[in-house]
Amino acid sequence: VQLVESGGGLVQPGGSLRLSCAASGFTFSSYAMSWYRQAPGKEREFVARISNGGAITDYADSVKGRFTISRDNAKKMVYLQMNKLKTEDTAVYYCRATFIGYNYWGQGTQVTVSS
Repeated sequence: VQLVESGGGLVQPGGSLRLSCAASGFTFSSYAMSWYRQAPGKEREFVARISNGGAITDYADSVKGRFTISRDNAKKMVYLQMNKLKTEDTAVYYCRATFIGYNYWGQGTQVTVSS
C-alpha cells in the first residue's frame, strides 16, 4: 500500500496550490479519501474528505470556500485545490485512505504560505 503526496511548496498569501495524492496497492475506489494537515507544534487536523464515489465531500470550517477536494478513481488519484491561501495554512499535508477496518496514511508534503 502506498499513498504519495506531491504539489507542496512555498506560496505567497492569497496564492494557490494543488496537492495530489497517488494511491496504489489497494482498491482505491472502495476507500473514502481525506486530507489532513499538521502545523509545527500542533496536532494533526482534518482538512477535507471525499466519499469513495466522489459524490459527498466535507470540509473543515477553516478551509470551506477556499479548498476543494476531488478524486479520479480511474487514475487512483485524489487532489486538494487550495485557493486564497493564508499564512495559517502552513503545514505538512497528509493524504489518508479509510475503509472499514483499514486506514492508510501518506508521508506528507510541506505547504508554506509566506511573503
